[in-house]
Amino acid sequence: MIKLHIGCGKRNFGEHWVHIDGGDFAHVKYHDTTYFLDNSVDLIYSSHLLAYFDRSEVLDLLAEWRRVLKPNGILRLATPDFEAIAKLYLEEHYSLASFLGPLYGRMGMNEKQIYHKTCYDFKSLLSILMISKFRDVKRYDWRKTEHAMHDDHSKAYLPHLDFENGTLISLNIEAIK
Repeated sequence: MIKLHIGCGKRNFGEHWVHIDGGDFAHVKYHDTTYFLDNSVDLIYSSHLLAYFDRSEVLDLLAEWRRVLKPNGILRLATPDFEAIAKLYLEEHYSLASFLGPLYGRMGMNEKQIYHKTCYDFKSLLSILMISKFRDVKRYDWRKTEHAMHDDHSKAYLPHLDFENGTLISLNIEAIK
């Protein structure tokens, strides 16, 4: 089974994953998916990477990921959930500072700083995935994945790390090619 962890950053999921990232981490094997044949990958997982691409760029990115996925292959995405963030800001009165990371995503990448270019709610991400010819789009529970034991942003909660009583601010979506 070929499983890609795209945008892995410093997170190493182990030898059963192919790690892809723009950074130079020891576990990163590739910097993009162009090395993979059409219909050759079983699972693509990407956590909080999509927001670094403009919506016009995302269509090309999803087309490339769809190209390498096998028929019935799984695309699993996590990205900041604008709807959950807005509700916590408006109804629970969290400060704007609580959301600067998820909304703007400032991160060092090699010699420069990169930032999020967009955000999503379920409806907007569903639309983009449908345009990109993915099907069976649904939310997934990070606890029921093969990467559940690894810490990443798909587990972003407020209050921080309060998995039982907090609010998940990561939009975790799965779709099928």
